[in-house]
Amino acid sequence: MTIKTDAVIVGAGPCGLFQVFELGLHGLSAHVVDSIGAPGGQCTELYPDKPIYDIPAIPVCTAEELVERLLKQIEPFSPGMHLGEEVVEVSGDGSGPFRVVTNAGTEFECKTVIIAGGVGSFQPRKLRASGADELEDKAVFYRVRDAAQFAGRDVLIAGGGDSALDWAVALAGSARSVTLVHRRDEYRGADATVAQAKALQAAGKITMIERAVIKNIDHEGGRITGVDVRVGDNTDYTMQRLTPTDVLVFFGLAPKLGPIANWGLSITRKTIDVDTEKFQTSVPGIFAVGDINNYPGKKKLILSGFHEAALAAVAAKAHIEPGKKVHLQYTTTSPIVQKRLGVSTES
Repeated sequence: MTIKTDAVIVGAGPCGLFQVFELGLHGLSAHVVDSIGAPGGQCTELYPDKPIYDIPAIPVCTAEELVERLLKQIEPFSPGMHLGEEVVEVSGDGSGPFRVVTNAGTEFECKTVIIAGGVGSFQPRKLRASGADELEDKAVFYRVRDAAQFAGRDVLIAGGGDSALDWAVALAGSARSVTLVHRRDEYRGADATVAQAKALQAAGKITMIERAVIKNIDHEGGRITGVDVRVGDNTDYTMQRLTPTDVLVFFGLAPKLGPIANWGLSITRKTIDVDTEKFQTSVPGIFAVGDINNYPGKKKLILSGFHEAALAAVAAKAHIEPGKKVHLQYTTTSPIVQKRLGVSTES
């Protein structure tokens, strides 16, 4: 049975969830589709415990807490949530309804499509070391779902970006030992986090091995018995033998647009081109917000994605009701908006 709705949102990360809210303020219904089995996108999948400091009026919250608050915020609009499904087909040119189909056979007829797919269909970049594949999700991990599982453990972290540095700093107080292995002597993480890690190293609380690569992981019965690390370049190096209990790998994501690449949209370097008035793609009625879009001056921040979602909602309303002016209504004073939010005091 075809589901009819005003908008289908592709992606249930923070920007996709906030898009539900902005559409709801304009009286528009939405269904959300995401290939991940839980809402939250990268926040849920890769770093639920990671602290976030740049959400307005929230000094600090974890990624998981942010997702929980967004889900609470959109409750008044009762969006349809289709998790663990991937959109494989989008057809329509904006002159009429769009047809959207998922790999589970769910079919939608909608007036607008809003793509909030983050970096697209993604997988963490894997560790190319002998033995790593056999230990995945046993002793080799590409995401941290529960930091408590590494308390009192000997943790080896591979990577030199924000995630690797953040977890090295975060686990320094609970793990028995933390060793960070990075293939360069320069880091891609925030300067403040690099400074924190260096200070912990100076205090003897973590070990940082630079210009190093994990080459082999010996194991038995699902447990690591030893890790061989090459330190130096291809011609001038030494081998170190480490004995961690767990290996955490943070090499970033391998972004893949997946089926989105076949939807007839203008694409630049695996991102979708949009304008900065409506955040509309090259197809009228299809919008893109968050990390997946591209425009001059683009900054990949959750904060920026929230702004894009607000303007995309106004444009979606105008697309659905052509010729009608979309009036800006404030949540603090508009009886219509307050009724939609379920906070109206009118009898």
